[in-house]
Amino acid sequence: MQIGKTIRKYRKEKGMTQEEMANRLGVTTPAVNKWENENSYPDITLLAPIARLLGISLDTLLSFQEELTKEEIASIVMEADQKLKTEAYDKVFRWAKSIIESYPNCLMLILQLATILDAQRLIKEIPNARDYDDYILKCYKRALESDEETLRTSAADSLFGYYSRNGQYETAEQYLQYYSMQNPLRKLKQGIIYSKTNRRDEAYKLYEEILFSEYQILSMTLNSLYALSLEEQNYEKAHLFTNKQQELAKLFEMGKYHEVSSKLDLATTEQDVDTVLDTMETMLASLNDITSFLNSPLYEHMVFKKSNNTFSEQLKQELLNCFQDKETYGFLEGNDRWHKMIQK
Repeated sequence: MQIGKTIRKYRKEKGMTQEEMANRLGVTTPAVNKWENENSYPDITLLAPIARLLGISLDTLLSFQEELTKEEIASIVMEADQKLKTEAYDKVFRWAKSIIESYPNCLMLILQLATILDAQRLIKEIPNARDYDDYILKCYKRALESDEETLRTSAADSLFGYYSRNGQYETAEQYLQYYSMQNPLRKLKQGIIYSKTNRRDEAYKLYEEILFSEYQILSMTLNSLYALSLEEQNYEKAHLFTNKQQELAKLFEMGKYHEVSSKLDLATTEQDVDTVLDTMETMLASLNDITSFLNSPLYEHMVFKKSNNTFSEQLKQELLNCFQDKETYGFLEGNDRWHKMIQK
């Protein structure tokens, strides 16, 4: 907020007219009007009297604040967006630069104004567009100093995008360090660098790792949603989520075992005998192919730990022990098909 707007704001809060303020300060009413419209500034000798009259500090009067509220930042960015639609780019650039100079420590404002100025050059042809590069990049790099991870990541993302667009992939890669190791975007962007710098096998491997990891996350998420719906006894939703888990396993080529196993718990809860037995039999029959995803072209560049020869046999025995649990599957007691299965 500039000094004129500050004077207007606090004058109105005091319920004071421009004429009243002028009389108390010994100036003319047009002078106060010019201050508030920012056509001129008060004489330096009047600053302290103005602050006292308005009941504010000199810092407040002169807008010496390091941070703006989110609402104030949003208002400035909206104003910048409107100006870019109606005014010449260079004029808006100079206006934005003056705003940034007024709030040199408000990194969020700096980043957002730099971003909107940068984006405008991508969607609209701007004369001498590269002349603005140095200042915009300087703003992005200032935002990297933020204590907030999201702000640092956004600035790094903008720098990554700029250097990638200009084919400076080694420089772009340097900004990946600002992403946390847990951020999936880091791997995606690293994959872009690999593919653009002829490291294709590394790119494939990285993208495949993302696919495999995301399958695990999505599967666990669907299972959690299923558990919630079951707690609420919403069986329609529970069926929806188990069906989605089955589709997910098929989409990611995880093999028959993973496709059908998600159905067992719900079928058991509903004591759906045929579905429980069908699912049990399919799970047992597909144990030898439980790691069939290792042969999927989706993961051909990944290196997996090989399982020993007894793995499927051990798992089979564990499943059979589980299927014999009468507390869980007691409703199958007397079913010949079930007895034959567990006796094997």
